[in-house]
Amino acid sequence: MFAFNLLFWLGGCGILGVGIWLAATQGNFATLSSSFPSLSAANLLIVTGTFVMAIGFVGCIGAIKENKCLLLTFFVLLLLVFLLEATITILFFAYTDKIDRYAQRDLKKGLHLYGTPGNVGLTNAWSIIQTDFRCCGVSNYTDWFEVYNATRVPDSCCLEFSDSCGLHAPGTWWKAPCYETVKMWLQENLLAVGIFGLCTALVQILGLTFAMTMYCQVVKADTYCA
Repeated sequence: MFAFNLLFWLGGCGILGVGIWLAATQGNFATLSSSFPSLSAANLLIVTGTFVMAIGFVGCIGAIKENKCLLLTFFVLLLLVFLLEATITILFFAYTDKIDRYAQRDLKKGLHLYGTPGNVGLTNAWSIIQTDFRCCGVSNYTDWFEVYNATRVPDSCCLEFSDSCGLHAPGTWWKAPCYETVKMWLQENLLAVGIFGLCTALVQILGLTFAMTMYCQVVKADTYCA
């Protein structure tokens, strides 16, 4: 039980470390969402890592001290996390269409913040996405026309990058929509995501089992001694 919780705690340390590293080295790469400006990969990893470390710490102390209260607290916290993850997964698949429509609407809204003061992170994020995935705009390169009020796109949309290439003819720009391109990439890597999710669920179930088993043993021991 202690070894499991120690690994759990170390895993939290690792996630937190990666989050801090991303925040320090990729600070200008933020979220694409205008509604949730703090929803970046670095922030998510920092919050997740901190929470996992806290749960692992409670489990470690509970296992060392054989403390019923701490063991039960660890079990309840881990169970809540497991149920929350299951609920989010079910809701995601149940409302996929609505989530798609909301996400595209929110992303298009965020385009209007591109290149504006105080939105360096969003600007860099869009530039990297469009360059790496060879796409332009959310659903079409014409999404940018509303942003600039002209037949123009960011230079990151260009087939061959050069200064002010976004002012050239549409034939020199990427035509693929970024939302569908990234969505297809995620679907192609769905197996890896599924395996990661199953492994995470398995680790949590093992943690719940070990915690409850040790809790019951401590309760029996206390009853026997009494």
